[in-house]
Amino acid sequence: MVTPFNDRLKIDEARVSLLVEHLLSNGTTDIVVAGTTGESPTLAHDEKLHLFSLVVQSVAGRANVLAGTGSNDTAATMRLSQEAQQCGVDGLLLVTPYYNRPPQSSLYAHYKAVAESVSLPIMMYNVPSRTSVNMEPSTVVRLAEIDNIIAVKEAADIAQLMTIAANAPIGFRVYTGEDKLLLPALAVGAYGVVSVCSHVIGKPMQSLIRAFAEGDVQTAWEWNRRLLPVFEGMYSVVNPVLVKAALARQGVVVGGLRLPLEDATPMQCEALFKTLSYLEATLDS
Repeated sequence: MVTPFNDRLKIDEARVSLLVEHLLSNGTTDIVVAGTTGESPTLAHDEKLHLFSLVVQSVAGRANVLAGTGSNDTAATMRLSQEAQQCGVDGLLLVTPYYNRPPQSSLYAHYKAVAESVSLPIMMYNVPSRTSVNMEPSTVVRLAEIDNIIAVKEAADIAQLMTIAANAPIGFRVYTGEDKLLLPALAVGAYGVVSVCSHVIGKPMQSLIRAFAEGDVQTAWEWNRRLLPVFEGMYSVVNPVLVKAALARQGVVVGGLRLPLEDATPMQCEALFKTLSYLEATLDS
């Protein structure tokens, strides 16, 4: 979930509620708050807690709320995770520690320590392109043995996702973190996607997943073919620049971005909106 801001780039409570309603009515089944898409690097500690509480209140039990509480400081991650639990969230999304590049044994120790500090279920998040550290499949599978570590958001590559899905304990859920890899990820054992594009094309993405789950691979492929230009277009600029622009186009105003990110340019918007308009025309036909 993006973080809605007002004109002064402060969290906008009314826009948070409107966005939650939009997401729930357009196919989102669980909401991640204060992840990278939510501009977590520029959210202060207290802002994150306020946002967690706002979303829990707005969702009102209609979906699970996952709080992005990971950082590259294990003690700080534990504290924020414990405070998020007090806010009433249903689970945690924990990115791998970034910049300090811990080895695999230290990644295991980090996640184990955080898991033992809370009672909430945990989804790990591996995204080497942003963190400069890759959590290897063997480490993920080992961590999956810890009772409250129940899932991973894998955004390294499809081969790693496939290896995790093939070797993790039964019931451990693997999600792709890349929208455009949704169909191939499902094909090799993923359960779903932690999505950016579902902000604006949630229902078509649900149709793709539903078709695959029902064994209609041809229809799932057709949905993938139609949605691929949007998947690629949304990431032509670093996330979440274009998703905020696309939401505003749909009448869901969530405000601008905090520096060091800036709003999309007219040219960037024009290219994405053209792709969205083409998809919408095919959906109406």
